[in-house]
Amino acid sequence: MKLIRFGEVGKEKPGVQLENGTRLDVSAFGRDYNEDFFGTDGLAQLKDWLAKNESSCPKVDNNVRLGAPLVRPSKIVCVGLNYAKHAAESGMAVPKEPVLFFKATSAIVGPNDDVIIPKGSEKTDWEVELAVVIGKKASYVSEANALDHVAGYVLHNDYSERAFQIEREGQWVKGKSCDTFAPIGPFIATKDEIKDPNNLHLWLKLNGETVQDSSTSDFIFNVQEVVSYISQFMTLLPGDIISTGTPFGVGLGFNPPKYLKPGDVVELGIEGLGTSKQTAKAYSGK
Repeated sequence: MKLIRFGEVGKEKPGVQLENGTRLDVSAFGRDYNEDFFGTDGLAQLKDWLAKNESSCPKVDNNVRLGAPLVRPSKIVCVGLNYAKHAAESGMAVPKEPVLFFKATSAIVGPNDDVIIPKGSEKTDWEVELAVVIGKKASYVSEANALDHVAGYVLHNDYSERAFQIEREGQWVKGKSCDTFAPIGPFIATKDEIKDPNNLHLWLKLNGETVQDSSTSDFIFNVQEVVSYISQFMTLLPGDIISTGTPFGVGLGFNPPKYLKPGDVVELGIEGLGTSKQTAKAYSGK
């Protein structure tokens, strides 16, 4: 299945996207895509419900805004420098074990919402990433069992303010958590839809020019390794998001570096997970 949420900001409703692209309102199912849904076999229940009720579900017009395809989760855990070429362009050593940081969940927005360049920012950057949605509580799980704890996969743009991230004191979270810095979607594809998450084409364009073009086969640490590793340090709850890192081609890596300015258009996609598009806007203080 492909899970979507649609409607005005703060008033999103649950839906599904069919194979032919048709979007259906599944509000009558009675549950939104939150921790309880993922953690209590909601996916299987929704599938059974759809088998009986699909014909009576209202269609959602393609012009209706898409929100993030899940309710704000307990946490977003990100993996840094998880592609060798990206580590090189960042001037950093290839890590011996996954580099972890958090991204504030308040950064989550819909896949096609504007990205707001933060107040005082001069170095807002892009990062196309494969994100993993946890489907079952995970604590001290093995790599062999890691995928049993995954509900599905989703496209994420891990926007980053490089001065806040690298040039200020402290941890990376400051440069990762600004409002609108986590557009997610258009949909969550359940894991049965993605044959191999460790071999997916992913790309990003800036104003129509391809700047990132790679494959998750270039992971330093693959999905199973990352899920297992993170679960050694914290409990992953249903609905939690793990963002698995970005390939080379970020603005920081250009010579000279290239950063977002108002009016820039960022388009990105991952094989099997659709595309998203954000327009950069200046912070207005409103």
